Amino acid sequence: MTWRNVLVLCAVALLAGGCAQPIAGTATWPGARLEKVLLTPADFPDGVQYDLINQEPGQADGAGAPPAMLSRPEGCSDGLTRVIADSAERGPGSAAEYLVAYDGARMVITVLTWRLDLEKLAAVADRCAEFQTFFDPSTPGIPITTTRLQTPRPDALVYEQTMRLGDTSDSVYFSFENIGDTAVFGVAFPTPNPSIGVKGSLPQTFLDITAKQADRARTA
Repeated sequence: MTWRNVLVLCAVALLAGGCAQPIAGTATWPGARLEKVLLTPADFPDGVQYDLINQEPGQADGAGAPPAMLSRPEGCSDGLTRVIADSAERGPGSAAEYLVAYDGARMVITVLTWRLDLEKLAAVADRCAEFQTFFDPSTPGIPITTTRLQTPRPDALVYEQTMRLGDTSDSVYFSFENIGDTAVFGVAFPTPNPSIGVKGSLPQTFLDITAKQADRARTA
């Protein structure tokens, strides 16, 4: 397994840890509001890949996801996952998510009809500012740093998580924000894809999209 695979495993653990909930049946409140606030293909340049993500009704938290990697300090590889799962409101219409991909940036954005616990998320990120992950206790640790990025929206938590292996490093990006009684969060991966005719760069493209989604949620 390569260093890029490890970073993806850490990010996938966040996405699959109970954050995205199924949307089924006729759209009613709060489902109707989700349809109103969600960005659509019309909000992106022609050629950008956009796909709604539909979870299976009744799917358990983390179904199909890889298990959390060992870490030192303990719990850093899935700490954000557990904070979100602990505060999650489940059921049809509780959340909606979509994938948007550029050549160079692949993102999953989720809109929630409940609020995230930003204080706990920030506390986990601070505790795990520097940590190591392990495939098993007998293998050398892989160093990962979690760094908060400054954005024009001071209430948003945006983090760059970077893994370094020798002279090689790579980053994924996370954003968490409450808007009234709703929330928006997302994750972005550096993913070259020449088949997509629109270029994206991280973290800027991710910051632009999460800001646009937050503004839509705020004004809808």
